[in-house]
Amino acid sequence: MNELSVTDLHLDYGTGAHANPILKGVSMHLKRGEVVALLGPSGSGKTTLLRAVAGLETPKAGAIDIGERRVFDGAKGYEMPAEARSLGLVFQSYALWPHKTVFDNVAYGLKLRKMGKADIAAKVKEVLTQLGLGSLGERYPHQLSGGQQQRVAIARALVYNPPVILLDEPLSNLDAKLREEARAFLRELIVRLGLSALMVTHDQAEAMAISDRILLLNNGKIEQQGTPQSMYETPDTLFTAEFMGSNNRLPGKVVSRNGASVQLHVEGVTMHGTARGANTGSDVQPLIRVEEVRISATRVDNAIELPLLHCMYLGDRWECLFVRGEFSLRAYSKHRLDAGSYWLQMPAEKLWVF
Repeated sequence: MNELSVTDLHLDYGTGAHANPILKGVSMHLKRGEVVALLGPSGSGKTTLLRAVAGLETPKAGAIDIGERRVFDGAKGYEMPAEARSLGLVFQSYALWPHKTVFDNVAYGLKLRKMGKADIAAKVKEVLTQLGLGSLGERYPHQLSGGQQQRVAIARALVYNPPVILLDEPLSNLDAKLREEARAFLRELIVRLGLSALMVTHDQAEAMAISDRILLLNNGKIEQQGTPQSMYETPDTLFTAEFMGSNNRLPGKVVSRNGASVQLHVEGVTMHGTARGANTGSDVQPLIRVEEVRISATRVDNAIELPLLHCMYLGDRWECLFVRGEFSLRAYSKHRLDAGSYWLQMPAEKLWVF
């Protein structure tokens, strides 16, 4: 069963001749117990879509259903108010009341729902314990770390058992190290509690780590959707391939094509690659993930020889840059490389041609 369904949603900012279309016919669903990440660059419409689901933006057309309830119907001019949708919201800024304790911040939604004091106390204690905040109920937000504040915001969203929890860049205020830890915590929590969650992020690593399915938005439309693995390993378009990983783009011209097998010229060298997407013309864009380039000191097949410019130490590996004229390639190495020229091998199945 779908906990959330969005059907052909259109939304503009502004009116009349000054209308700026933000969502251009977006359809998606969220199943019970599933985590879906809305991924995309700034301006792609991902936060607008989340806000429309929450009832904080009014679409122009389409429909939104939460479980069996229709909360927006453009054809009938019907829109359920945000407070009646009973969704859990976690904002980028956390939006905690600074003058209220952790307990009171989490209890706020329950008090609005006129729940009894004893029931509120039991429910808040339960959710704070689930999130490792059991001993912090009497503290104020300014007395907490960023990671603890984030968990209070999640506790407040979860306390009344919403059908869907909406997360808007929930980890973006944390530093890099804490962000990785919070990512693991958030995924474990969602799985353990069987939550249905829709999460906005611009970080593809975060989307892949936390979600069951990714919806990649591009200019108000869904470019591609699928599991994190399928999105990374089998992108349908150049936009998806570039957004989902760290890549080398190569200049190239197609010499011949046989099904998915493509022969092309790259910097005067004949290379073999694999066609992706629907492009069948000679105007193509070869691309390979940085981690798929293999470095060899001796000549190998399907490779280009380039001089090493420099290597950068990343802790678990070295990122090496090879340059000749305007042409450059990046590759990873377990060791720092000596100066000189190297053969950079690109396996045909990993050299994608769009």
